[in-house]
Amino acid sequence: LISDINAQLSKIEWYIEKQAKQHNPVDFHLLKSIPGVGQILALTIIYEIGDIARFESVQKFASYCRLVKCKAESAGKTYGTQGNKIGNQHLKWAFSEAAVLYLRGNEKAQQYLVKLQKKMSKAKALSALAHKLGRCVYFMLKNKKVFDETRLLG
Repeated sequence: LISDINAQLSKIEWYIEKQAKQHNPVDFHLLKSIPGVGQILALTIIYEIGDIARFESVQKFASYCRLVKCKAESAGKTYGTQGNKIGNQHLKWAFSEAAVLYLRGNEKAQQYLVKLQKKMSKAKALSALAHKLGRCVYFMLKNKKVFDETRLLG
């Protein structure tokens, strides 16, 4: 039973990847240039974002991806975090996974995380790295440029 389900899943994954390569091959290959991002994460990001041009700014993109905290502010006073479920939960998951996978075997990224952990907890540092990856993806897709680690961690 499990082997049958795995066989069906691999057929579905193959079909979805084939469709992505037909409809959006440039973005698919751009996303796969990020270390740790494989076909599943790349497909998730592509299909959840849709057209990157619909986002006016990187801030709006990060907000849509749930990579920033929502705050209610008026006259410089913070009133809480209303609307913290606004945005796309699948993109939040995808960028969180991408951040963890990016850290694996990447010495520079691990050093960057240690540097962040001096200022905040590990969970917040991982969220900050996910936010940086999200911003990076926005500019990669907007400008059609491959991943550049020096711009991410520099």
